[in-house]
Amino acid sequence: MFEEILNEVKSQLAGHPDIAGAVTPEQEAAIHDEIASHVSNAAAAAPAEGGGILDTLKNAIGSGGAVTSALEGGLIGSLTSKFGLPPAVTGAIAAALPGLLQKFANKPQE
Repeated sequence: MFEEILNEVKSQLAGHPDIAGAVTPEQEAAIHDEIASHVSNAAAAAPAEGGGILDTLKNAIGSGGAVTSALEGGLIGSLTSKFGLPPAVTGAIAAALPGLLQKFANKPQE
């Protein structure tokens, strides 16, 4: 599951202009891992309502997103403290999170 989330993070953020110019390739890989870890942890910690992680993400997105809000807060704090990212970069990542979650949540379950 983590690898799927990581691949979605990479896909969603690949070439983002606010991010690409502000981080090194090494930082980019570590940032992707950090984001995927936070998404994975948030999905696992959210109360599952019978449908598993993907349904939990769909419900969180559709309901205004307590999971999304908690994820954004923790993730942005983590990215700022670990990587010293400027607000433009963390803002771009925060703005991309709902789309990332939506894209991942809408993947067909296998």
